[in-house]
Amino acid sequence: MATSRKTASKSKKKPAAKRSGWTLRDALRLARRAVLGVVAAFLVLVVLFTVLPPVLTPYMIAESWRQGGIDRDWVALEDMSPHLARSVVAAEDANFCLHWGFDMKAIRAALDEGAGRGASTISQQVVKNVFLWQGRSWPRKAMEAVMTPVVELVWSKRRIVEVYLNVAETGKGAFGAEAAAQRYFGISAKDLSATQAALIAAALPDPKGRNPARPSGFLRKRARSIADGAATIRADGRADCFED
Repeated sequence: MATSRKTASKSKKKPAAKRSGWTLRDALRLARRAVLGVVAAFLVLVVLFTVLPPVLTPYMIAESWRQGGIDRDWVALEDMSPHLARSVVAAEDANFCLHWGFDMKAIRAALDEGAGRGASTISQQVVKNVFLWQGRSWPRKAMEAVMTPVVELVWSKRRIVEVYLNVAETGKGAFGAEAAAQRYFGISAKDLSATQAALIAAALPDPKGRNPARPSGFLRKRARSIADGAATIRADGRADCFED
């Protein structure tokens, strides 16, 4: 009898040791949750920014820390000179009203001409400026490509232009149309002339290196071309999507 009990006790299996440490499955689960959290936060912000101004962006915060402060002042699009919106669209994305976030014709031209030519639309630049970081890394470009159609779907074209004109870097430590108008011409963005608006637009590709108040010969020539382009998109209807 004692022998049978001993045999039975030996036959009982010891409980399995509890698993310790992280497994690949745990890491994947955590990564999936993190991605879903980022996506949810992005969607919430996109909806909120349809009515609320994104007064601070990641790049603004970085520049504020680096320079000890920045100049910015949110201004509604109706409180800006209409010359400015037309000039910036003519300079940066003349077919803005005709595409859904990506200008395929400009992309094909950029591929043909090489790295020297850019093809980012205003919509893409808004996504980069408001939600992402600066630079040309492939991860950022991939995220920008995914996020841009969402912004195009939720925001109106007028809202995209309004946000762009308020968050774009317009000088060293200056962001937005109002800061540019005050710094370079000592007036409100609402009072900018066609020439002044074109000069600001001409400086956007290199806001730290170009000064609309003291334009070089190149900047003047570029501004004249932009002013002509602004008149053209107004005449042919390519400004209708953001005009009153």
